Amino acid sequence: QLQLAESGGGSVQPGESLTLSCAASGVSLDFYTVAWFRQAPGKEREGVACIARRDGSINYQDPVKGRFTISRDKNAAYLQMTNLKPEDTATYYCAGGPAYFCVDYLLGSYNYWGPGTQVTVSS
Repeated sequence: QLQLAESGGGSVQPGESLTLSCAASGVSLDFYTVAWFRQAPGKEREGVACIARRDGSINYQDPVKGRFTISRDKNAAYLQMTNLKPEDTATYYCAGGPAYFCVDYLLGSYNYWGPGTQVTVSS
């Protein structure tokens, strides 16, 4: 069974960068499409980026396009975040799902979740 664990969160100032990591264990991450989600206090969990298991194709949601970069290897996924803004403040989660491509960001499309890592952007 796939197990995921995020790391790399922290507190930064606006305009700074962070890279989140999502370590996989139990099963190779190659068998899963991987997405990063985030949840701000009082808000619903939302998808931000996805990388497909089939061909490595990538999707970004509009709020992070041009600032975030998702990548993966056999055992981990990554989210490079640049030019961070206060509205990026949230708990960030990685998730694995069985779809071959990045079809959607519905929570039910992803079977495996990490516990999350906090990102705070504040001056």
